[in-house]
Amino acid sequence: MSVPSWPVELSEGPVRLRPLHRRDAAAWRAVRLANASWLRPWEATSPEGSGPPPTFAQMVRGFSREARAGRMLPFVVELDGHLVGQVTVSGVSWGSLRSAHVGYWIDQRVAGRGTIPLALALVGDHCFRVLRLHRLEVNIRPENAASLRVAAKLGLRDEGLRERYLHIDGAWRDHRTFAVTAEEVPEGLLARYRNSQRAG
Repeated sequence: MSVPSWPVELSEGPVRLRPLHRRDAAAWRAVRLANASWLRPWEATSPEGSGPPPTFAQMVRGFSREARAGRMLPFVVELDGHLVGQVTVSGVSWGSLRSAHVGYWIDQRVAGRGTIPLALALVGDHCFRVLRLHRLEVNIRPENAASLRVAAKLGLRDEGLRERYLHIDGAWRDHRTFAVTAEEVPEGLLARYRNSQRAG
């Protein structure tokens, strides 16, 4: 496998995806602090408990190292030039599987404007067309109505419930798995999303 190039930038209209930089520290911390209670029910935790969190610089270095190795694509999401969230492609498997899963978060103050569906569509097209991955999946807690709407807007296929799938907010939580393969979107995920928006 030839390791894909990094860094990568993707954009469409006011939405831009790019790598996280050390200079983003103040903006990233401000958004995370403002959204701490809103994001807590959906974010992964460690079943062993957490030690001291990495510094921001350590997190950026870790993301960059994993991205250069072809195991992750960690994107910051900008809206009109402002940092408003992240989309991360992780668990990248090559060989005969060529699959990955996608996670994301968004600032509550701009949620519901179509930013995350657009960002996921951009990432999906990059993964299918440039990286030649075959399958992407998104795992969503059944209680997360906003994320379920994202999956619906993108036309992702519901593969059913995974019981006690991820450790979230201090306990093992059920998740519904949504997936899409390259064959399902020959026109591209962005084109499918745009068409659904026009039809809706």
